[in-house]
Order: sequence, then C-alpha cells, then structure tokens
Amino acid sequence: MSRVTARTVAPGLAILAGGAVLARALSELVGVHELLVAIGLGVVLANTLGVPERLEQGLNTHSIWLAAGIVLLGASITLEAILETGAAVLVILLATVLVTLTTVELLARNVAGITDRFGSLLAAGASICGVSAVVAVGTSVRANESQIAYAAGIVLLMDAITLVVYPLVGSYLELPDVVFGVWAGVSMLSTSPVVAVGFAYSEVAGQWATITKLARNVLIGAVVLGYASYYARSDADGSVTIRTLWETFPKFVVGFLVVVGLASFGAFSSSQQAFISSAVDWLFLLAFVGLGTAIRTADLRRLGPGPVLVVVAALTVASVFSLGVTLAVL
Repeated sequence: MSRVTARTVAPGLAILAGGAVLARALSELVGVHELLVAIGLGVVLANTLGVPERLEQGLNTHSIWLAAGIVLLGASITLEAILETGAAVLVILLATVLVTLTTVELLARNVAGITDRFGSLLAAGASICGVSAVVAVGTSVRANESQIAYAAGIVLLMDAITLVVYPLVGSYLELPDVVFGVWAGVSMLSTSPVVAVGFAYSEVAGQWATITKLARNVLIGAVVLGYASYYARSDADGSVTIRTLWETFPKFVVGFLVVVGLASFGAFSSSQQAFISSAVDWLFLLAFVGLGTAIRTADLRRLGPGPVLVVVAALTVASVFSLGVTLAVL
C-alpha cells in the first residue's frame, strides 16, 4: 500500500468536495435531501465510471469526515434535551438490540444452518453497529476472513435497502420527528445511513437518530466481550483485552460526548453554533459522497440468499417491534 500523503489524498478529496457541491445544487433542483443525493452520486460514480486507484486514498477519508461531523453535531445538543426522554429511549434501545441479536442467532443456527461464528458476526452487525461490529467480533473470535467480508457485504446491502425504505415508511405513517429519529437509531444497522435518513427526515429526527445510534454503538464493548468469552471455551487461544476493546471502540463517541457537555454549559455562542452547524452540513456531504463510492452493486448481487434472508427477517422483526414500542412510549 502506498504511503498516505497530502498529494495522494488530494485527488480523491477533490472528488468528494466536488460531489458535495453538486449534491447541494441538485438537491435544490430535484427536491431530494442533499445527503441522499450525495450517496447517490457516489454510487453512480463507483458503479459506472469506477474508482481509479489514485482516487482511493482521498475517497476513503469519508469515515474521518463523518466522525468529525458527528463530534461537532454535539454542539447543537444538550444534556437537558437528552434527559427529557433518555430513560425511555434507553429501554427501547436495549430491548431492540436484544430482540435483533436473539432473532439472528436463532434463525442462523436453527433455520438457515449457518455456522455458529458466522451467525454471531451477522448478529453483531445487525444489532449493534454494522461493519464495525462485524470486524470487532470477527477479530475477537478468530472468524474466517471470508466470513467477515461476507457479513460486511450483507450489512452494506441492508444499509442500501434501509436508506430507501425508512424515509418512505416515515413519510407514509407521518411519524413525529423524535419517533422517526429514535426508530432509525435503534433499528438500522450502520451509523452513516442512520445519520443520513435522520437528517433527510428533519433536523430534530437527525439529532435523535444520531444520539440513539451513538448510544447503541457503545454496546460494542459488551458484545465483543460476550462473544469472545463464549468462543474462548472452544478455542484455547480466544481472548479479548482492554486494548482490543479500545482499538475497536468508535472513539468519535467520546468526542461527541465532550462537545455535548460543552454545549450544555453554554460554551458556544449563537454565532458559533451557526458556524458549527454549517460545518457539520458540509462534513456530512463529504462523508456521504464517499460512502456511496464504497457501495458496489456487483458485490451485493453475489451475496447468497440464506444469510441475507436471515438478516432481512431479523431487521424486519426489530423494525416493527421498535417502531411499535417507540410509538407507544414516546
């Protein structure tokens, strides 16, 4: 792999910047939220013209821009707002994670005949934080690399589906902003799509989607520990350490919480918050153009039906369950 320098990153970063500007312009023209347009532009680029090697390093920075945007998003959120429905949201979150994880494990082992480790990768990815959870659990339980890649591909497929389905369902049911945000945050798979559909729905929905998804991501540590301990019984070398947990933990969550704390104590003036809000918008646009370039339709078509159907079934159960509970509680 070539060394990462400003020169090697610049071409791909220029594509992200150009895509972000184009997404904003097209959004105003066609009436579709700019983040969804940004993802669409990335998908079209990657699956038509392709992504030359010289662009890859710059395009791969999309995860950095997403993390930076989420951290700065904390400036518009206060602890007081979180605590207003915090306990109810936490109960919904934990219940949905448990339902999703249990459903995948049961279907994988007892219906689809999927191996234990592969089923656990699917369960972690579907219930916690998508590809990050797949990689974290896969590494801790010494899963086959092809299984990790396969599970990650299924997560990406679900992300593509939920990016389209959730906004349609939310609009059709005329869900309140907070309900939609919490629903997306507790039941969709990966952080990027959650943020995208949340803010595409409304500013408030985007904030709640982000808050609940970040809270859910924190559970990655407990899930990694649980699975590592379970499989260590049959694998003498299976182990997990504090260092392993820290390496896989999404560190932008810490930054987000720090900024929320600062905002709660009035650290930002109204003009500063306006500037930060604009910065967040542009960072998300950069991130979602890059996210789109990571979606390969050919890879998704090669996925076999069994594991995909298991995750689809679990996602459907979790989605219906969490929406029903959220509507009843909030």
